[in-house]
Amino acid sequence: MASATTKSPTQLALQRFRGHRLALASAALLALLVTAVICAPLIEWLLGHSANQVDLYNRLAPPSWLHPLGTDELGRDTLLRLLYGGRVSLLTGLVAAVAAATLGTFIGLCAGYFSGRTDTVLMRFTDSVIALPLLPLLIVLAAIDLTKLGLSEQLANAESVSLYRIIVIVALTGWTTVARLVRGATLSLREREFVLAARGLGASHGLIMRRHILPNLLSPIIVAVTLSIGSVILLESVLSFLGLGIQPPLASWGNMLTNAQQLIWEAPQLAIYPGLLIFITVICCNFVGDGLQDAFDPKAES
Repeated sequence: MASATTKSPTQLALQRFRGHRLALASAALLALLVTAVICAPLIEWLLGHSANQVDLYNRLAPPSWLHPLGTDELGRDTLLRLLYGGRVSLLTGLVAAVAAATLGTFIGLCAGYFSGRTDTVLMRFTDSVIALPLLPLLIVLAAIDLTKLGLSEQLANAESVSLYRIIVIVALTGWTTVARLVRGATLSLREREFVLAARGLGASHGLIMRRHILPNLLSPIIVAVTLSIGSVILLESVLSFLGLGIQPPLASWGNMLTNAQQLIWEAPQLAIYPGLLIFITVICCNFVGDGLQDAFDPKAES
């Protein structure tokens, strides 16, 4: 077996992550959940009916071979609705978290590298965004009439526009944590010998940031994205529950909770299933983020 001194930083990080049993189990559970939602069309074909197929004669049916988790208030298969809703919720969480991290990385990198007045302006702007009350701001942005922003009525009322709206809103408000994290790391990296050497050889600012600083920021960025995915899914669920997020007929775990609140005593399982999936996903994302944070920590023991 190779000694710790002969292992690369990536190998050491993987070894530390494998030692974090809770993070490893959470990653396996998330992988299983992602596989299930990807295979939703296959499961739909095996069951022989569509996720949006309405059957009012079979509404609120108990679990059976044809409907493993029963049906909802319109007779639609609950399992298939959960799988397709998971596609929307997980995609929203991942894309919005990556978009927010990209924006935050750009702002934090510019602020930390150029320092001085650029740093002051960008960080005061970041502080002003942090000071805004997040949930009320999200509610206001989600309630804006898109036709008044210049979009055609057909595009504003498209089925998937609510999905894109949530992604854009979260990306525009969720970048601040990554920006401060990247800015702090960049302030340290810009004074390192390899950066000073590249500057002395005449490398441009863009080249130095892209080739010498950004690769050394990937570890904290990956950790920040992983931790924020759960928060984004939770925000999407809250907005959808309030009727301002993903709009029917497009299913998400949040709007499934909204539809279930009127039947909470008659059919509590319709609220339990999506609520449990949201809880499991958020907890697993947080555990995986904690495991990655420990794994990428250079001061951690091998």
